[in-house]
Amino acid sequence: MTTTTTPAKVWLRFFLFGYFVLMALWIISLTSPVPYGDLTRIGRLSEREFGWRDPPPKVDPVYLASTPIEQADVMVVGDSFSMTHRWQSVLAKAGYRVSTSYWGQYGESLCGDFSQWVHDSGFKGKLVIIESVERLLDMRMRYSERCKDGKTIFPYSAKAEPLIEPDETVPAFAPNWEVQYMTGVVTYYHTWKAKNSPVDTYFDRDTWVRKVPDGCKFFSHRQCDRMPFFQEDEDNGPLTSDTLARMKNFTAAHSTIPLLWMVVPNKTTVYLKPDFSKDFESGFRDAKLGPDLYAFTREKHTQIRDFYFSNDTHMSMHGQLALGERMLAAVREVMPTPPSKSP
Repeated sequence: MTTTTTPAKVWLRFFLFGYFVLMALWIISLTSPVPYGDLTRIGRLSEREFGWRDPPPKVDPVYLASTPIEQADVMVVGDSFSMTHRWQSVLAKAGYRVSTSYWGQYGESLCGDFSQWVHDSGFKGKLVIIESVERLLDMRMRYSERCKDGKTIFPYSAKAEPLIEPDETVPAFAPNWEVQYMTGVVTYYHTWKAKNSPVDTYFDRDTWVRKVPDGCKFFSHRQCDRMPFFQEDEDNGPLTSDTLARMKNFTAAHSTIPLLWMVVPNKTTVYLKPDFSKDFESGFRDAKLGPDLYAFTREKHTQIRDFYFSNDTHMSMHGQLALGERMLAAVREVMPTPPSKSP
């Protein structure tokens, strides 16, 4: 007796085969850990292998609230390194009232009317801190020179709560409901490749996994001898003497306002290329525009485990609280005592 294979049966077999393949892909993706670092997310790498494991320090929420600008002692214009309010919490705990807003609110530029803009905000404090990560500072200074009519496009605005709330524990397993079908398989493949490659490996959307000398002394993640880095750290180029000149000109143009520049080194600079912006670093130190965070990070990254996140471009909460202590020392050079505690 022969079995007749009809077009309908062939179609059904293909349909069932495709269905089971898609179901398998969906299950693999559904059970892959939800990323909690920006580099593991964009590079599609496993949090199990590259996510930090040491719990971060906790901060009393009372020190995390931004002060209304009219009552603030310190105004901060920062970027994502300031969005958790963790480093600012050290200042708040010491009695300084801090108000924080972000470059992105103002088109990534601070314009020629900066002094008037600060005055118009209602700020009556003693110090303005301008914070930027290394890889974006040169762009921001160039944008600031090109402001239309020399005017900042939006008034100062700050929210009381942190813009980003960091995880206080390693996130527990949860189904990854928003994942795409292929994400789980791609993540498994990328992670296998990253773990087994003898050389630096490039992954999706500007993510490298690179070996870190003595990495297991510095990090808690399982693959501690290597970790993800952001390609833009290098692609955007080093800070230069031209960057420094723009900062000096800006400071001189707004000499009625006490300014501190807070330049946070790239993760790649800290762990792999400490001389990346060496000419800028030397000039910045001599110009005394702000605390030398290059020297600070060179020292602290060997002393504090998970100083930067293993799976992210940013400084961890361990690192941010240490950064806050360094900034507190810098603030005290300008304001030895918080105005609210002055006689």
